[in-house]
Amino acid sequence: MQRRRWRTLGLLRRLLTCAIGSIGLVAVLYAHQQEIGLGGEQSWMLEVVPPHLSRAPLPARKLDGASGISDSDKLWKQPQKRDYMPCVDPSSTYTTPRESRGYLLVQTNGGLNQMRAGICDMVAVARIINATLVIPELDRRSFWQDTRYHFSDSCFSFVSKICMVDANVFTCSNCSNFSDVFDDNHFISSLANDIKVIKKLPKELATSTRAVKHFRSWSGIEYYQDEIASMWEDYQVIRAAKSDSRLANNNLPPDIQKLRCRACYEALRFSPRIEAMGKWLVERMRSYGPYIALHLRYEKDMLAFSGCTHDLSPEEADELKIIRENTVYWKVKDIHSTEQRTKGYCPLTPKEVGIFLTALGFPSNTPIYIAAGEIYGGDSRMANLQSRYPLLMNKEKLASAEELESFINHASQMAALDYIVSVESDIFIPSFSGNMARAVEGHRHFLGHRKTISPDRQEN
Repeated sequence: MQRRRWRTLGLLRRLLTCAIGSIGLVAVLYAHQQEIGLGGEQSWMLEVVPPHLSRAPLPARKLDGASGISDSDKLWKQPQKRDYMPCVDPSSTYTTPRESRGYLLVQTNGGLNQMRAGICDMVAVARIINATLVIPELDRRSFWQDTRYHFSDSCFSFVSKICMVDANVFTCSNCSNFSDVFDDNHFISSLANDIKVIKKLPKELATSTRAVKHFRSWSGIEYYQDEIASMWEDYQVIRAAKSDSRLANNNLPPDIQKLRCRACYEALRFSPRIEAMGKWLVERMRSYGPYIALHLRYEKDMLAFSGCTHDLSPEEADELKIIRENTVYWKVKDIHSTEQRTKGYCPLTPKEVGIFLTALGFPSNTPIYIAAGEIYGGDSRMANLQSRYPLLMNKEKLASAEELESFINHASQMAALDYIVSVESDIFIPSFSGNMARAVEGHRHFLGHRKTISPDRQEN
């Protein structure tokens, strides 16, 4: 009896040993497979299977016992609208535009979203001073990557003294490129009940003397009604040399504020070809399921301008400093990087963004669209974020070189594609509160308070 019991125990031990060995072998093989799949530094710019051909697995859903709502649902849940609705319709006392007193030419400045805001302000200014608005000219510096735009120094610098003395010198054959980015016909028709908009200055005024004016920053309605409108007594054409931040944000008549909103969210529509490509990119992104649009500001010029060198090598910091010192129109040269970062004036690094997303609870298979220019430091700077979130997408991954060929050398058009995909995303996360971040967040509020997560970059 005792001998049979020992024989049974020995058999059980052998079975247990075999089971443990099998489990260990499976674990080793799985780890080896994972090492092969993820080993080595990945390029976040590498080709991937287009999302319209392959769907990523959806994140596992863990239910909240109390409410029955999964953690995933909580992450993607949109904020409540709280009965807030867009308020853009004019009041009952709003009238159609009166007879125009003259023509307003506008030279926009800045990047895509700075130009958008400036154009909306100039629409309101045209209404205030009773002007006919000529389709604005886009900032040539925004087309610095465009192969078909070439300008002399006097034409390139819209603040040069020669342009201030003689407005007729301030002409370029390729300066007015509004229709390359925006739908000019829609812009004109949408504002027909607000102001008169024309594509070109009448021929008889092409060589007339023009008043070139730098409108005062953040000016109220009295400034334009009194000082600027009085210039019609001497001039038929007024040229606004800059467009950004020319109109105050507050203490304006409600109908003027509503006009700015109509101009921004209804009249300023991208050109049909940009809209079509943007919607196509959104559809391809959606084939992965709900996605995050990450506005990752970490380009070389942005870091050089802001003086943010955290986590960079001494050589990289010196390179950015030299760029800042050699860029004439950047006024601030001596910047203390640590102070900038402590005050929240620096963007999150790509690595910090990955940590932030993980801390929020987003799983590793979350689809993320990167709305950005060329990341400073390239693949090595993106390696940590890429390892945490392998499904990093951008225009170049979602579309072929042939599909992007007509956009690739046009910076503002490429930025417009990023804008569309960001506005339509399920969640928008900017790593820095720049012009695009604010423009996209505002547009998303207008369309129904879509979810935006803005990291607090200030050190407490």
